[in-house]
Amino acid sequence: MAPYRYGPPASPHLAAALAGEEIDPTRLREAAAAAADGTDAIVCEGVGGLLVPLAPGYLVRDLAVDLGYPLVVVAAPGLGTINHTLLTIEASRGAGLEVEAVVLNPWPEAPSEIERDNRETIAALADIEVLTLPRLDLADPSSWPQLRI
Repeated sequence: MAPYRYGPPASPHLAAALAGEEIDPTRLREAAAAAADGTDAIVCEGVGGLLVPLAPGYLVRDLAVDLGYPLVVVAAPGLGTINHTLLTIEASRGAGLEVEAVVLNPWPEAPSEIERDNRETIAALADIEVLTLPRLDLADPSSWPQLRI
């Protein structure tokens, strides 16, 4: 559902500006509707986070509200993730968005005390299920775990 693709790894509004373009939110909504047509589920990646601008005056959060899909927050498992993740959940819920779960990724084979505590703390403070996902071998889909969200 990516109707826009730009070269440099930058926030969408900047990448578009560097290409001499501006992202049209209507085009994003139409692409999402077309991608979702006839499917049971759709995954829309948040291109950097909920409060990243897509276009002047239009954030990823605005697109999420417009689409009305429940969210899954994906966060790093290490130091600093409690604040980052809870702020994202708070900004989501404050906009009336449903947050289904948090996924900590990539989850290490031997998580540290910090990583284990981060998982427990986020789950308790946000009253939300926190799942973990290890680094995947993208070349071998049979090695991917089955997720239930």
